[in-house]
Amino acid sequence: MTGFGLASTDHGSVKFSVEIKSLNSKFLELGLKIPRAFSDKELYLRNLCNKAIERGKVSMAITVERSEELQKGASINGTLLKKYYTELLEVNKSLGADISNLLPAVLNLPEVITYTEEEASESEWEILEATFQKALINFGKFREDEGLVLKADLELRIKNILGFFAEIEVLAPQRIPHIKTRLTQFLEDTVGKVNYDQNRFEQELIYYIDKLDITEEQTRLKSHCDYFIATLKDKDANGKKLGFISQEIGREINTMGAKANDAQIQQLVVGMKEELEKIKEQLLNVL
Repeated sequence: MTGFGLASTDHGSVKFSVEIKSLNSKFLELGLKIPRAFSDKELYLRNLCNKAIERGKVSMAITVERSEELQKGASINGTLLKKYYTELLEVNKSLGADISNLLPAVLNLPEVITYTEEEASESEWEILEATFQKALINFGKFREDEGLVLKADLELRIKNILGFFAEIEVLAPQRIPHIKTRLTQFLEDTVGKVNYDQNRFEQELIYYIDKLDITEEQTRLKSHCDYFIATLKDKDANGKKLGFISQEIGREINTMGAKANDAQIQQLVVGMKEELEKIKEQLLNVL
């Protein structure tokens, strides 16, 4: 599920910032970028994320910006640099090699430049943790707002399916007289009215019409749609359950389309399938 959360805290000459972004994913994939001074807290922060974020491809970036007077930069070991440079200069001269890039090469040699690692105090960690919690809250609020939009859209799609369903309920009973009339006319035109057994015809007609009956499918489809709406209103994360229910809805729609034997009903079935596909696309965003 997509999401975004941002929080920052200014504490004297230090600014702590936490940014959380997520894209759709079936599982939780967490990428965490954290300053080295707080690297020992990474496992703790990951556990917090696992509890607060159930699913998604999540990237989290934590930054600590210090004022210039607090920044600890690099230092150059002048004695070692001179030693390297002098020795390499003599080697280059003896070989007749170019010395124009000698100094940059020396600067990259081991221990010529050393970096002082920043250390974080316990008070700074407490501030960073509080900022991290704020970012998680903002992230959850973003997802919640998006969830309300998704909920409204899913309810609309189910409402549209039930609208097509209501039209099918009107058309379905009308098929039987039409089918009987059509088959009767076909027999009379083909073999003549007196040349077929009326009783046998009625028996075969009942068997044939029973194969086209969609009453059970209608009942199950209505039940699945009601269950979908009820599950959608549940406060728990039910993305997978909604996916399973949508599969059952699709099964009943497909069966109705196969058994309908009616052009109008099949057109309505196509409309229901279109709405169901939109539901399945949106369910990829639901936890």
